[in-house]
Amino acid sequence: MLYTDELDYELPPELIARYPSQPRDRSRLLVYHRGADSVDHRFFSDLPELLNPGDLLIANDTRVIPAKLSLFKATGGMVTGLFIAELLPGTWRVMLRTRGRATPGLQLQTLSAKTSEPLVMKLVERASEKGQWIVTVNDPRPAVEVLADIGEVPLPPYIIQARELNAPSTTFNQISECGSGSLEEIGADQDSTVNLSVAAANANIRDAESYQTIYAREAGALAAPTAGLHFTPEVFARLAERQINHAWVTLHVGLGTFLPVTTPIVDQHPMHLESYRIPCATVQRIRQQRAAGGRMVLVGTTTVRTLETMASSLVDLSVPAQDLSGATNLLIQPGYHFQLTDALITNFHLPRSTLLALVGALTGLDRLKSIYRQAIQHRYRFYSFGDAMMILS
Repeated sequence: MLYTDELDYELPPELIARYPSQPRDRSRLLVYHRGADSVDHRFFSDLPELLNPGDLLIANDTRVIPAKLSLFKATGGMVTGLFIAELLPGTWRVMLRTRGRATPGLQLQTLSAKTSEPLVMKLVERASEKGQWIVTVNDPRPAVEVLADIGEVPLPPYIIQARELNAPSTTFNQISECGSGSLEEIGADQDSTVNLSVAAANANIRDAESYQTIYAREAGALAAPTAGLHFTPEVFARLAERQINHAWVTLHVGLGTFLPVTTPIVDQHPMHLESYRIPCATVQRIRQQRAAGGRMVLVGTTTVRTLETMASSLVDLSVPAQDLSGATNLLIQPGYHFQLTDALITNFHLPRSTLLALVGALTGLDRLKSIYRQAIQHRYRFYSFGDAMMILS
């Protein structure tokens, strides 16, 4: 039994990465060798030389959708929102944050430079999840198309908070904050409003590019599979030179990735369902790799959860090779027996998170905590835009 407080650790706030490394592969890479129980300190650009010819790298090619919404009441008051799911054409489930009380029938709208008419969103009823609503929108197109016109890529809240703590301008802080008031409420003058609006727009563009892997293809995630953010075309080219192959899975990261474990025992945590797909080509690659006795290097906890969910079908040769799809709420914690995870590339995760429990299941939780202490001593950057670690067998 794993108690949630066993997933606690102390992190100096200045080690929370506010922006990604430039270039991406210049991020640092802590390498833990399980067999030797030793740690190396490298850079992510060293990855190809740390792997063996014949290794198979498997990564999650989900693409983050611009799910963050800036909405306005008829009175001009601002409401921030997050798209959660499309229930029917024109009917969505969203999370809303407003200063006033929201009631059924309330109409909100948003206007983008990409559209000539505002999107009108009408609140129908509260959803069962706290803060979420069932709404209708006046655009029958698929939600992914609508969001491409009106939405922004949602960064994890801790990145926004870390930036605010270090931002030089209080006014810019307030504009950037999720759920902040309008410029009129803040009291900015006209010139500074224009400058700050331009700065915020440019920042949104940069974030939309940075918070996306270079191989993201399948739109549907609310958060990035952040272990993949370190890859560059140059890294992939050198992997190919060393005859290290790669394959893809898709798992659309959901809202649950932001949620800490709040139950006293980790087993009691309600895991959110996340949809996945394993293409037939990947199924075949995995079977060939296993038959040859080769190593599989998984990029990110989302890839681990996808493959471990379907491990029995993936290794059972009596099951025809085909696309595999479904939804998973698999919780991996210490004591779990991994079937397809030989090595793992991952980021440094938040305390009290199921992601930390997953990595602890691979290394041993006590050993993982000592590795994290080393990372803190060596001033590694943590969380989504931070540095990486790799666990090798």
